[in-house]
Amino acid sequence: MSVLETLHPISTAAAWRGDRLAGGDEWIYRLSVAQVDELERLGTAFVEASSDLRIVEASDYPLVATAEAVAAWRQAVDYGRGFVLVRGLRTHLYSDALSAAIYYVLGLHMGDPIRQNEMGDVIDHVYATSDKTMDDPTARSSKVRDKLVYHSDSSDIVALMCLRPAREGGLSCLVSGAEIYNEILRRRPDLAPLLLQSFHWDWRRQDSEAPANTYTSPIISMVDGVFSMYAGSLYILTAQEYPGVPQLTTDQIEVLRLFDEITYEPGMAIEMDFRPGDIQWLSNYAALHARTSFEDWPEPQRRRHLLRLWLSSKTDRPVVANFGKNSVVQVRTAPRAGLEEHPDARFDVLTAAVPRLIA
Repeated sequence: MSVLETLHPISTAAAWRGDRLAGGDEWIYRLSVAQVDELERLGTAFVEASSDLRIVEASDYPLVATAEAVAAWRQAVDYGRGFVLVRGLRTHLYSDALSAAIYYVLGLHMGDPIRQNEMGDVIDHVYATSDKTMDDPTARSSKVRDKLVYHSDSSDIVALMCLRPAREGGLSCLVSGAEIYNEILRRRPDLAPLLLQSFHWDWRRQDSEAPANTYTSPIISMVDGVFSMYAGSLYILTAQEYPGVPQLTTDQIEVLRLFDEITYEPGMAIEMDFRPGDIQWLSNYAALHARTSFEDWPEPQRRRHLLRLWLSSKTDRPVVANFGKNSVVQVRTAPRAGLEEHPDARFDVLTAAVPRLIA
């Protein structure tokens, strides 16, 4: 049996269109008063304890009022549509450290945080410090106001918490990986199997301190009938600039072009305008995310500021070997083998809640 004969459309809840989801709000979870009270109490205790972000465990901060909600979020993220937006935290009343503490406690219950860069950050910041645009190879996507194309991050789950929104713009955009795949399979079934092949991805552009120029991963994993996607053609294309990287074939370029074309078709994506306190939990295997460009406030304390967590999921989702960046990410407990902790590493919530002012 050929690979093509084994491919079939995805019919689970993970295959959705944004224009249909936007008509309802079943993807929004609103916290109750009791849940907010519990999270504020736990967050305050977390700040006061100055817990080491590398070793603190979910069991150190058990949930009661919010326990069933977290279980439902994990179910939706891992086995449902792939994302949920949680609303109701009163971050306008909190210090950034308290907001980060509440967020990290919830993150511990959603998965296991991992390091997001070679500096060791387990809490990272989306906070513009540069006027660069993304066509500049030195631009860091989390530090600019330019729009971001659809992509996957480097973890099982990526989470964003809004401390402060932009003056204008900066919408979070999600699109279903399964629905993109279904469209490719329908329109060009001859190209669809190429998505299961391994591609080189630009690691250096994602992290300037990365230990290698590239890593490899397919775009689609299909194991035991479970569909997963890791995508973002930008980093596949820029990886072509490094010596020794095999050049893309004509068909590979065509399937990447078709992938991007379908992704941006009207009705495919859903857009979210973050409010202060919103938390978006997203499966990197189910949906791709992007951002519209934005206009920021002139005052540094009012600028658009999101906190970001990368989590290893607590589920046993089957994926092919070396899928995404799973083979190169670092666990939170220690730096990469053979390395010392970075001199500017931040592992207490008071310092981790402060963005690094780098361009």
